[in-house]
Amino acid sequence: MRQTSPDLEVSGGASGTSLLREFLRSPLLTATVAPSSRWLAAQMVVPIPERGEPTVVELGPGTGAFTRLIQERLGGRGRHIAIELNPRLAGLLGRRFPGVEVVHAGAADLPELMAERGLSADVVVSGLPWVAFRPATGVPLLPLVAGSLSPDGVFTQFAYTWTRWAPPARQYRRDLHTTFEEVVLSRTVWRNLPPALVYLARRPR
Repeated sequence: MRQTSPDLEVSGGASGTSLLREFLRSPLLTATVAPSSRWLAAQMVVPIPERGEPTVVELGPGTGAFTRLIQERLGGRGRHIAIELNPRLAGLLGRRFPGVEVVHAGAADLPELMAERGLSADVVVSGLPWVAFRPATGVPLLPLVAGSLSPDGVFTQFAYTWTRWAPPARQYRRDLHTTFEEVVLSRTVWRNLPPALVYLARRPR
């Protein structure tokens, strides 16, 4: 694990091109081909409190579709840590958002990263695909996320509507209900391409 320094010169308007390029270069590190819309991002950041000094963690922020709104909602408060596995996207993110603590690491490193900083997360915002939470090898991610949250912490995860009834999605919902006391599903965000919805899970068991 290491914090990254900027290593990719890309303007904000080129984020979609950057994401597609990184997907084509390494689809295992970059699981999507286009940034999420601002309407989906608005749903993802709803749990961030408007007061206090919350700690917000992003998993798989990519080019920063959610990062920008998290920064706006925090307004300089608290702490914002973004964990990105793709080194080029991590570098791009660090350049675009100097106020964010960008860490080049995998989501499975979350407990260690939080322990090193003496922190627990108030909100974890995930841009990772469902399949990342039940890897073929290694520890499932949801228990690691839950263990890194404060007792009243909130976890948000988006999903595309057309995959909602696929076996990995059904298993993911079961895992959410097993891991958290409350799981709420948002309305469909039709203005995202493709349409998406947001899972909001509160109070880890």
